[in-house]
Amino acid sequence: MHKAVRSLVVSLTVAASVATSAGVATAATWSSSDQWATWSNGGYTIRNDVWGGGAGPQTIWANSYSNWGVWSNQPNTGGVKSYPHSAKNVGKKLSALGKVSSSFSVNRPGSGAYETAYDIWADNNAYETMLWMNKQGAVGPLGSKQTTATVGGHTWDVYKGSNGSNAVFSFVRTSNTNAGTVDVLAVLNWIRARGWFGDVTLGEVQFGFEITSSAGGLDFAANSYSVTTS
Repeated sequence: MHKAVRSLVVSLTVAASVATSAGVATAATWSSSDQWATWSNGGYTIRNDVWGGGAGPQTIWANSYSNWGVWSNQPNTGGVKSYPHSAKNVGKKLSALGKVSSSFSVNRPGSGAYETAYDIWADNNAYETMLWMNKQGAVGPLGSKQTTATVGGHTWDVYKGSNGSNAVFSFVRTSNTNAGTVDVLAVLNWIRARGWFGDVTLGEVQFGFEITSSAGGLDFAANSYSVTTS
């Protein structure tokens, strides 16, 4: 076989094996390995969001804003490496909202270090509220535990802290779940009732996987995700 042809065959074989290991369905509507890759669909924005120091490769794919996933190969060096997610911007004050609800279903690996989490932003990113639906490995929220509360349809350990740029409220579900519905507005109003913030303007409701390590490459997928507001 001619050297150039042989090299092409090898390259195509490697590419095919990477696509297979990445869990990227050949019929996926969109995919990218760019760290800042974004795709808009149905009023949502999907982002690869590989932002952490020392991050490894990550390939994101999507069939829609609701059905998407990543293959991520992050070294076990500590610190968050990426937060691939789908996001819906709301852009209204809490007092102007009658409903903010979200449903999700995921497939996730049984190894690595990560959490499946909502990241909810308010008042031009001055306030960050995280809802940890499940967690795996050596991961933990910022700040100190304030209480345990049942709100929004789930029971959480609630933490309050800061990342140096904004206040962070973390609601860590007391048991892992891979599917469910969350009354997001009830959680935000619970925070408001405690005086931690006021009648803030709700920005993006993001949902995805905050990955600290996934050495060797692991597959994460959102089977479904949606946000309903009124």
